[in-house]
Amino acid sequence: MKIIDLNEIRRVLKYREIIDRMRDALVANARGECDTPMPMHLNIAPEQGEIHVKSSYRRGGKYFALKIASTFPGNIWRGLSTGNGMMLLSSAETGEPVAFLSDAGHLTDVRTAAASAMVARELGRTDRVLGILGTGIQARLQARLHSEILDLQKVVFWGRNRERAQKCAADIGIDAEVVDAPAEVARRAKLIVTATASQTPLLFMADLQPGTHISAVGSDSPGKQELDPTILMQCSVLLVDSRRQCQKLGELQHMPAETERSVEIGTFCESKPGKNRKGLTVCDFTGLGVEDLYIAEYCYEKTQGL
Repeated sequence: MKIIDLNEIRRVLKYREIIDRMRDALVANARGECDTPMPMHLNIAPEQGEIHVKSSYRRGGKYFALKIASTFPGNIWRGLSTGNGMMLLSSAETGEPVAFLSDAGHLTDVRTAAASAMVARELGRTDRVLGILGTGIQARLQARLHSEILDLQKVVFWGRNRERAQKCAADIGIDAEVVDAPAEVARRAKLIVTATASQTPLLFMADLQPGTHISAVGSDSPGKQELDPTILMQCSVLLVDSRRQCQKLGELQHMPAETERSVEIGTFCESKPGKNRKGLTVCDFTGLGVEDLYIAEYCYEKTQGL
């Protein structure tokens, strides 16, 4: 079994290629080609820790993957990263482990941001301003990955801790501004990513400009919520990475009546149904095991020179 450390992972990752891989993964999933079980969640109450376990196999593929990703908020005060994790890639022929990716959660972070950027590309967005709610590594990667597909001139940040928001803004290498409220982000940007662990709505219909797109990536377990349910009711296009997952873990858990009109991202990528360009669009992301499979395969094959 090959052990691939974080330095080697960072060396082989090409963000534009990962964006394309996420399209492939979500299309395959929407076609029903993948066995992607619902995630398993563990809560470590004394530390407010959260662990997600995900897996997937694409029928006819060479591998299956198992991923563990964790978030421990208290690590900020320990001088440690709040995120961690690992991926195991195994042979779909023999079941033998092929590669252990000691990624410290980096691949989960990258594939999440890549999927969001891919959706912005598929929607034909040409925004030069990106709004982000959140101040962690995901906020930084959202700015980086969106800059791969857009000519970004400015990023507008909001976070509960202004000092952390200012540090995030200083880190991204793009002109950035920190504002005092989520509604102010919505006044400055029509392309918005929400990447927080909020359990109460941060954005409301009255905050949004016509033609806004929101990628909601923070709500990925029961109880989390970043958007007022009215936003899901009134958007012209409602995308989801998985209907089944989003109804249990995403923004859809707070508005399940909208599930039937939601469109899985992979289906949208293939069909590109017409939409009202002046209307509001929303994408509900919960993070799929198939995304972990595709990025783990990518890293393994790159390190093998395949």
